[in-house]
Amino acid sequence: MKLISRKGKLWITFYHQSNRYRRSLNLDDTKANRKLAETKLIPEIVFKLTSDEFFKTDNVEKVPTVDEFMQISFEIHEVHRKASSQEDYKYLYKRHIKPYFGNKKLDKIKPSQIATWQNKILKSLSTKSLAYIRAVFNVMFQDAVADEIIIRNPLKFVKAPNNVAVVEIKPFSKDEIFTILDNIDDEIKAYYAIGFFTGMRTGELVALKWSDIDFEKKIIKVQRAKRQKIESTPKTKSSIRDVDIIDVLLPYLKNHLQYKLNSSEYLFNSRKGQNYSDGANISTSYWRPLFDKLDIQYRNPYQMRHTFASMMISNGEDILWVSKMLGHSTPDMTLNKYARYVENKEKKRGTFLIDN
Repeated sequence: MKLISRKGKLWITFYHQSNRYRRSLNLDDTKANRKLAETKLIPEIVFKLTSDEFFKTDNVEKVPTVDEFMQISFEIHEVHRKASSQEDYKYLYKRHIKPYFGNKKLDKIKPSQIATWQNKILKSLSTKSLAYIRAVFNVMFQDAVADEIIIRNPLKFVKAPNNVAVVEIKPFSKDEIFTILDNIDDEIKAYYAIGFFTGMRTGELVALKWSDIDFEKKIIKVQRAKRQKIESTPKTKSSIRDVDIIDVLLPYLKNHLQYKLNSSEYLFNSRKGQNYSDGANISTSYWRPLFDKLDIQYRNPYQMRHTFASMMISNGEDILWVSKMLGHSTPDMTLNKYARYVENKEKKRGTFLIDN
């Protein structure tokens, strides 16, 4: 039996019937408490182990399973976590973690088991998806460490793949934009026009209300986002913004007035008169089928945002304005992502060094 220190507290670690156990003594790591543990507590525990009384007493708390403690972890973070993020975490846990570890005790999970599970995940999902799943698992383990249920986080000993795929930017050309808008169904045309000509995220588009559109000032107020039926604030604080209605967009918005419903405050509603739960519904109904008809390489709707940014930057629009339209916290963030589209006029460098 070994006495160890963990975050200023005294713990013991020992083996019993080939199983390893860790228990907190609920004592601060002081010289006096170490002496108490070594001279009294540990001998008592050894005696109880030999007489099989140790695991029958109420002195040792039951170690919860992953599923039991994951529910506690969700409750801990419910207040400060966005509702949409909370739902994403719950989905990832239910889909990818629970089937493998749900019934396992927290203190029985080994790094080798996590590594094996991780390898299985990578057979069907990208490294980026794995990173999100690991984040869910990691939060739970950290909560368990904080509650002194386990001494260390086993996930920390399993290296995450470092080749996380970066989403490739494949902007549409000007001709492709207008070909798409000319062929998309009229009742949803404004949705894609706003996407192409403001750079708003699809979740922000779905959540737009008529009260957000100011035709007089020619601005759209971005105040919320919607995903999987859950409406919340946009992705970041800087994402709450006013975006300009540029001239090319205005006719699409005015045309969409004919689809305004008295029964709904939202801009975009299904043919049954209900607001869409998220952008995926619109994509399934309108976006994907369109590319079966057009001679345009398929890209997902998020590329509308990339198209707006790259198109504006490459045509010399003010980077500060583009950054504000996108809802980025700083222009540097915009430049880092779209630097290759910055206009590069032909210019001979260093000509001042040549004598006239």
